[in-house]
Amino acid sequence: MELERTRVDIVQCAKTYADGTRGLQPTDLVVEPGEVLALLGPSGCGKTTLLRLIAGLEAPDAGSRIAFGGTDVTQLPIERRGVGMVFQHYALFPQMSVEANIGYGLKIRGVAEDERRRTVGELVDLVRLNGLEKKRPAELSGGQRQRVALARAVAVRPRVLLLDEPLTALDAKLKESLRDELAELLRRLHITTIHVTHDQQEALAIADRLAVMRAGRIVQVGDGETLYRTPAHPFVAAFLGKVNRLERDAAARDRQVLPLGGIDLPCPIPCQGLDTLLARPEDLEVTLDTTGDAFTMAWGRAEVVQRSFLGDRVQLSLRVADQSALLSADVARDHPARTGDIVGIRIHPERLMPLAEESTP
Repeated sequence: MELERTRVDIVQCAKTYADGTRGLQPTDLVVEPGEVLALLGPSGCGKTTLLRLIAGLEAPDAGSRIAFGGTDVTQLPIERRGVGMVFQHYALFPQMSVEANIGYGLKIRGVAEDERRRTVGELVDLVRLNGLEKKRPAELSGGQRQRVALARAVAVRPRVLLLDEPLTALDAKLKESLRDELAELLRRLHITTIHVTHDQQEALAIADRLAVMRAGRIVQVGDGETLYRTPAHPFVAAFLGKVNRLERDAAARDRQVLPLGGIDLPCPIPCQGLDTLLARPEDLEVTLDTTGDAFTMAWGRAEVVQRSFLGDRVQLSLRVADQSALLSADVARDHPARTGDIVGIRIHPERLMPLAEESTP
């Protein structure tokens, strides 16, 4: 089944509610044809408001512009925009079979029965629901219901697919398996998709690019690895996983080093001139072998304040003499360090990240 790949242009799009509350600051965003883009951020950041504006469920402020494939749809109602939507609870019709649910949108549009049957058959194959056509939603697993909802949304050949927190209602284990299934399904559909979520792992697993939002603004847009490794804003760094803040005084800044447990780490060029640097917990190396000259030169010292076993890894909380806050380190699950141990720590300079200046929204 061939679906249209539509570019979405959002230009100075904003939303102010009747009471004066600004749900979305003026926002620019481009979603490339066939791309899966996640709108990611905490509750109240504006991501759902932006999705509803794209869908046509809300009217934007004057001066806003939304275009699908170069066609201005800003003033069009939802039924004329050509969008398909999948909601948190899928909203399937419980009394209808799988094939009736998938073909519902085609039926109300007056599509001939032969064409409707052919399209539903193609989608059943595409989303791998063969043999389940006569089942009702209550007889399906969570993953199968999700596939029915996706197939129903794309049956009418929408220009853009919109996903509103489609995995939120699921428990953690089911969410993880359906997250991977959803990612694979979207790759096969090749349709321009905008996916709203507050779950960082979900966004990283599913989307080609992420638009991280905060306080009604898009803070940074990019692929997951770029945003994780080189965040351009402290909020992005902290929201996409844990991060350590490493402080230094003016003397250390002038010497272009970072004091860490008695050693001086050289700072990479992007970090020079900054008082605060960032490092991910997995980028802190920890050793119990604290003997010899090589250790004294290359490793700082830290005390293990807490050891937390997390199954696939161990998380250590470390007290370091020249850092005011405890540092967090993720190490292998069989790491021998225990609470009270004195350990060696170091960070490869290339893993240090600059703390960008935080602008006020």
